[in-house]
Amino acid sequence: MAEPTSPLLSPSARHWTLASAALGLVPLLLQLPDLLAAIIALVAVLIALVSRQRVLPAPLRLLLVLGMLAAIYWQMGARPGRDTGCALLAAMLALKSSELRSLRDARSLLGFALFSPFAAFLLDQGPSTMALAVLAALTALLTLQRLAQAEGQAPTPPLGGQIRGVGRLIALGLPLALAGFWLFPRLSEPLWGIPERAVGKPGLSDQMEPGQWLDLMADDSPALRVQFFGPVPTPQQRYWRGPVMTYFDGRVWEQDRSALGRAPPEVTHGATRWDYQIDYEPTDRRQLVALDLPMQAPPGSELGADHSLRSQASLTALTRWRLQSAPATGYVEDLSPYQRRRALQLPQGFNPRTATLAHQWRSEAGNDDEAIVRRAMAWIRARFAYTLSTPLPGRDGVDEFLFDQQAGFCQHFSSAFVVLMRNAGIPARVVTGFAGGTRNRYGDYWVVRRMDAHAWAEVWLPGRGWVRVDPTAAVAPERIYDTLEDRLQVGGDATLESRWAQLGQASDWLRRGWNDLVLSFNATRQQQLLRPFGVDKLEPAQLIGVFTLFALVALGWMAWLLARGERERAPLLRAWHRMGQRYARLGLARDHAEPAGHWARRVHQQRPDPALLSLSSRFVLARYAGADVDLTSLLRDLRRHRPSSGASP
Repeated sequence: MAEPTSPLLSPSARHWTLASAALGLVPLLLQLPDLLAAIIALVAVLIALVSRQRVLPAPLRLLLVLGMLAAIYWQMGARPGRDTGCALLAAMLALKSSELRSLRDARSLLGFALFSPFAAFLLDQGPSTMALAVLAALTALLTLQRLAQAEGQAPTPPLGGQIRGVGRLIALGLPLALAGFWLFPRLSEPLWGIPERAVGKPGLSDQMEPGQWLDLMADDSPALRVQFFGPVPTPQQRYWRGPVMTYFDGRVWEQDRSALGRAPPEVTHGATRWDYQIDYEPTDRRQLVALDLPMQAPPGSELGADHSLRSQASLTALTRWRLQSAPATGYVEDLSPYQRRRALQLPQGFNPRTATLAHQWRSEAGNDDEAIVRRAMAWIRARFAYTLSTPLPGRDGVDEFLFDQQAGFCQHFSSAFVVLMRNAGIPARVVTGFAGGTRNRYGDYWVVRRMDAHAWAEVWLPGRGWVRVDPTAAVAPERIYDTLEDRLQVGGDATLESRWAQLGQASDWLRRGWNDLVLSFNATRQQQLLRPFGVDKLEPAQLIGVFTLFALVALGWMAWLLARGERERAPLLRAWHRMGQRYARLGLARDHAEPAGHWARRVHQQRPDPALLSLSSRFVLARYAGADVDLTSLLRDLRRHRPSSGASP
């Protein structure tokens, strides 16, 4: 038996379907590379316009699929990842409208489109993505409701009535969803890992190579937010220590992997202590930062021999870390022969002019390492400039920077300084991380942005140990120590720039609130959910019990709401039944299978009432004959009608 064909879409239904699919596509496109997102959006619009009259031929659709795959490969390469899969989903959704003809096609497109906003959560879990996803889901429900009415050939109610219908659906499932989010027991460790991204976000790495940081230093999105509990470090102390680079091949600096598995050397900390909490934005990597120097590794991380922190799991989502740091006043032990060799390592045959200058300074300074450091800093302060516009270095990049260009940014300064020190026989290394931070006046916390990425140097000085030296700060202290808050105080609160900055701070404060309420709600916070009520910690069995209780309440709410909706599905029928109940109390109840007109005539014989006969006729015409009856007046009359007081004949 042939399957019945699905009704064709009306122009209005087609427009609603395409608009809903577009809204579902938007949050996903915003997380993809800009050029790829623009290509997918353009293809989606063109296909929707071209396929209005007829379905695109199969060869053309196949060609479009191949073109989309080529665009994704061009932008992301052949490496699989979360964003690659999301890009494929977006591309297929953009092509799906080429088959949009019938109600079945529309439902298929909407079901496919609902995957899109929720796939976007794999790439970003911020409030803007959430708002767009909710908007897309609500619009899809509205459209599905209109498609159901079109299929049943029912009149389309006003938009307000449609919105109320969608609101009832949301009220049906929201309590159970909230109970699942807040109370369903969470695992401290996920059962499976999330695939990495094919196109990584700019962030700190265990390598530093020329030109690598230009994208990072142009990105003003937050890298971390910091809440201090007690004293706040001064700008000169706000160095957020990340990966430490020791090995140099003449072009690329790399972290000493062996340092990750060794305990840090014992140091003497100063009297100053900083207690703080870091909310670290996802990077899909494992590198963490802390103020110089972290005193111990927080749970879930490791502290290496170079005092750099590393997470035990990839930072695929927002994470929160509680740390304590204190500056070091000295190192208890001297460098071992192995550590000294690592801190003096240089490739053979590179940067001869730098080596010559360093040897000259060593011969003039004798054993005074601090004099060489001071001389290098004075030279840099007097002769060098800060700029992001620098050409990529050649083979002897340090020579080119020190003697030819004498202008660059932190990568150039830190790398050249360490090479110069090593040539002079002073153990040195490059430290990467962030510098500075901006205080949010609304939330009283500090925001460190990706563009605050910084690299500086550390040199080993006898009797002192590792000492931070920042040649970039000697050239451009405003790049390191100046903050947005300082500029606002100089510019005044009336400038357009300051007002825009205040709006940005308010937006970030809201984002932090979202992070605190939703994204950082982990297993530990869930176990402490009832602490305000005197329950210190909920064990897993207790959580299951509380969740079961709330889930049963939510299911009861769903059952009551469904029953109420069933009762209220036909207001006309409900009004007719209520009128019949008034006659039932007089012993004139309608039989179960008795037609409305037959019952009215039977009642009229016993209690003459022409109004009842008229009402039953109007009810039958409206309910079963589909006649054009004034439903408003009919409902009013049914609700007002009362049995006549006339006696039976």
